[in-house]
Amino acid sequence: QAQLVESGGGSVQAGGSLRLSCATSGYTSDSKNMGWFRQAPGKEREGVASIYTTTGSTYYADSVKGRFTISRDNAKNTLYLQMNSLKPEDTAMYYCAANSGWGRMISPLARYEYNFWGQGTKVTVTS
Repeated sequence: QAQLVESGGGSVQAGGSLRLSCATSGYTSDSKNMGWFRQAPGKEREGVASIYTTTGSTYYADSVKGRFTISRDNAKNTLYLQMNSLKPEDTAMYYCAANSGWGRMISPLARYEYNFWGQGTKVTVTS
């Protein structure tokens, strides 16, 4: 059974760092396209970062470029999101997602590209 389980969320002061982890199992362990999304209260879920593991290509939303880094450890079947220089506007529920296709996605930060989702981990950044 395909499963994505996020961890690593918490509360941090502005300027601080957190590292989110997403443990994959079943089909998602072989997924070539994976991403992180976030959803703040009252807002739409938005793509934050994505990785195409075949080439190592990464994609980021403009709002997090230079501050967040997505990576994957295939040996541990785990996806990571390193978040530095956190801002209050980064406060949201963060979700791990996987795409079941083998080729590169056309829109790697688009929600419709993904068909497996985790339950989310909450990140709160205080000023």
